[in-house]
Amino acid sequence: MLNSAQAQAIMSAALAHAGTAGLKPLAIAILDSRGAQKLFVAQDGTSLKRGEIALGKAHGVVALGVGSRALHKMAQERPYFIEAATHAVGGSLVPVPGGVLIRAADGAVLGAIGISGDTSENDEAAALAGIAAAGLVAETGA
Repeated sequence: MLNSAQAQAIMSAALAHAGTAGLKPLAIAILDSRGAQKLFVAQDGTSLKRGEIALGKAHGVVALGVGSRALHKMAQERPYFIEAATHAVGGSLVPVPGGVLIRAADGAVLGAIGISGDTSENDEAAALAGIAAAGLVAETGA
C-alpha cells in the first residue's frame, strides 16, 4: 500500500514539475489502493471544482484498475459502461487523462493520483513526474 512518505514525495515532485513547466494552478488528489485519501492539495487560484475533478480522476482509475486514458477510450467506445461505472462508484469517475495508477516495481497497485487544473495532458505530465520522482511506476492506460 502507498505510504505517507511516498505520497508526499509524489505530491512535492508533481508540484515542482507544475511550477517549472508554468502550469495553471492544480488540484492534486492521491489515494491508496483502497481508494482512501492520502493527500490532497489545491493550489491558490484553482477554480471552484478542480478538487472534485482531481478526486474523480483518481477514484476512477483506482476503482477500475486502469489509467484514465483507458477510461477515456472506454467512454468513447462504451459510454453506457462508463455511465454505469460512474454510478456504481458513487458518481466520482472522471474519464479523461490526468488520473494515473501508482504501481510498485513488481506491478502491485499502490494507489492513484488525479490532477486537474491545466490541460489533461499537462495534468498527466505532472502526475508522471511525481510518480517517477518517488521511484514508482506509473500507468496512464495508454
